[in-house]
Amino acid sequence: MVTVKNVYVRDGQRGTYVSLELQGDVELVQSMNTGRFYATLRRCFISSTFDEETAKGLIGTKFPGKIARVEADPYDFTVPETGEVIQLAHRWDYVPHGEETLSGNKVSQAELV
Repeated sequence: MVTVKNVYVRDGQRGTYVSLELQGDVELVQSMNTGRFYATLRRCFISSTFDEETAKGLIGTKFPGKIARVEADPYDFTVPETGEVIQLAHRWDYVPHGEETLSGNKVSQAELV
């Protein structure tokens, strides 16, 4: 399940639109450096056709599906804590329950478990 956590008004090429922040369930992930487990939440943003007031009414709503790692064209990302610029080739997207692909992009099989 994913939950609508927040709403943002954003500027786009065709004017402003309302974006929903989705948050997945708590996951326990094993650190590749230490081997120890830590708890994390994945999040992503999706566009909507709602006005801001309607979108804010959706905060707390749950939808079936998950937030999964999806392959993407490489891009530079600045780590906020350190300022280091790294190159990534994935993004996090909402994937409806039972889907294995998203808009022609492959979702990692490990993410579907």
